[in-house]
Amino acid sequence: MTIASETNQTPLAAGFPDPVHDAQGCFRALMDAMARPGTRRKIETGPLNPPAPLTPVATAIALTLFDYDTPVWLDRPLMTSDAVKTFLRFHTGAPIVSEPVDAAFALVSAPVAMIPLAAFNQGSAEYPDRSTTVILTGQDFANPAQVTLRGPGIKDTVSFATGPVPPVFWDQVTANARQFPRGIDLVFAGRSEAAALPRSTRITLQEM
Repeated sequence: MTIASETNQTPLAAGFPDPVHDAQGCFRALMDAMARPGTRRKIETGPLNPPAPLTPVATAIALTLFDYDTPVWLDRPLMTSDAVKTFLRFHTGAPIVSEPVDAAFALVSAPVAMIPLAAFNQGSAEYPDRSTTVILTGQDFANPAQVTLRGPGIKDTVSFATGPVPPVFWDQVTANARQFPRGIDLVFAGRSEAAALPRSTRITLQEM
């Protein structure tokens, strides 16, 4: 579907060609990634051509997970793009919030400059599932392994690497894991794949 944007009258990029089938496929891949932390899963994006700086994989994830009941926080490059906000509102109906602590999901298009993970909703002891799921876009999984993962869904250990991320990122992730069952969940959106680190995953930094 292509319609005129309410804000600038430019064509609005289309969503999934087959919304139900495409979202189901993406959801299965994401759930498998969550169940097997650090394992990359293919995300089918088809003809998705979202407004920059959204990426096709991040867009597929958004179209799958966001809806009217999931407040979304956008980092500055995304928040300052009227085209991105119009696209997400039209295709998902998700409300866009200004405070990260109010978000069910957060989209980060400039990970190196991202705000601290502690700024997002960490959930509570009674409702740990109300924490924010943070989605980092533009990730490259080809870097040398940075961390060793242990925990549910992992047999023994898994080595994992992604980037770009801030220099203090893995220290923040380690601190996040210490809060379990509280803490955020992380999704890494690459060029054609996604990986995930649920808050139950234990992180050990590898010596570089």
